[in-house]
Parts: sequence; C-alpha cells; structure tokens
Amino acid sequence: MANFVLVAGAWLGSWAWDDVVPELRGSGHGVHPLTLSGLAEREDEPVGRQTHVRDIVDEVERLGLRDVVLVGHSYAGIPVGQAAELIGDRLARVVFVDANVPADGESFVSTWWEGPAKLETALAENGGLWAPLAAADCEGQGLTDDQVTRFVTGATPHPGVSLADPAVLPRPLGELPATYIKCLLDGPEPTSDVAELLKGERWRLVELDTGHWPMFSRPADLARILLDCAR
Repeated sequence: MANFVLVAGAWLGSWAWDDVVPELRGSGHGVHPLTLSGLAEREDEPVGRQTHVRDIVDEVERLGLRDVVLVGHSYAGIPVGQAAELIGDRLARVVFVDANVPADGESFVSTWWEGPAKLETALAENGGLWAPLAAADCEGQGLTDDQVTRFVTGATPHPGVSLADPAVLPRPLGELPATYIKCLLDGPEPTSDVAELLKGERWRLVELDTGHWPMFSRPADLARILLDCAR
C-alpha cells in the first residue's frame, strides 16, 4: 500500500483535502495531508529559504514513510517537485495537480504568468503576503456556491518569501516518475514547461474536466486518479 502525502496550493492547508482523504484511506492506503509553514493552523510559523521543501521532507522522514506518492497542487508543485528529489528511494511517484513545476534557479514569482513585477507589487502592497482570492475570482472553475464559500472562508494569506524562493534541483525533473493532472476548465493545455516534461518516458498526463481546485469540485474523481497513481 502507498503513503499519500497531500500538499495543497497557495492559501490552503491540510483541510483542503478533507473530501479526498476518506476514499484513499478506505482503499487501505496511508494518507497524510500536510499544512505548510505560514498557512492555516501554522500561520504564525516563520518561513525562509527552502522552508516548504523541508516541511515535506521532514514529514516523510518523521513518519518513516515509504512507497510515498507525493501530491502537489498548484503552487505546491514547486516544493513537492524538489522534495521528491530529496526523499530518494522512499518515493513511488510524484503527482502534480494542475500545478506549477520547479525549474532550477526559478521561483513561483519569477515564472508568474502575468509577469514577476505584478506579483511582486501585490506582495509589497500587502506586507509581503499574497492575499487570498475573493469569491468572484473563483468563477468558471466548476465550484458550487458552497464550495466557493468554503474555499474563501478557509484561505489564509500566503507568505511571499516562499513564492520568491528559487528552486534547487540536483537532477532533471524529467527523471522522476510523475503524473500531471490537467484541470481543463483552467486551460485546455499544459504550460510549455509541463508539455516538455510530458515528452519523457517517465511522465504521463491525465485530464480532469473541472477547474483549478478539484479537491473541492471533484474530490471523488481526483481520489480515483490518485489511487490509479499508486498502482
């Protein structure tokens, strides 16, 4: 049986996986949703260089996990991709859920699709924190009103230090056994960096007809895909 380590994206904590966890555990797997430093119930914990990477590696080592399926959603794909490189033979597979992927020396900010300056300005204007989205920002992502409310009320400001932290990759990301889940309402095609990785023999693509937060909008379908990744 696998051990799933689930890491949600910006503004979110372990609570975001609440609707996914029961099906994974019901299939006999270990499931370990993780809140990163500076977020949710860990909002007051300091965040510095590589803190989120260490959060993930430390959780795997603290619990003595093996056959690990590391799951990173959105922003969390960046620290998850780096952590996957560091846990060695404990890793079974890494799963990127509509996620950013790390590139050596690049950060979430430096690759921001609207340009680094726009995100840097937003962080500076909010005391170094990335403010959570409003309900209107969630439109068109396949979420019900109740799901949007759950997302918006549960979100916490995201520490900008982690967003600007350059990734460190000791070997090419394409060498990892990986699945990329593309959520089609958030764009029909993977980004160019992901598309390049998918050309390799060790990466595979799975499409899911929902928006950017499938743990809210399609938890059962997301759980099914994750279970397939553990086989």
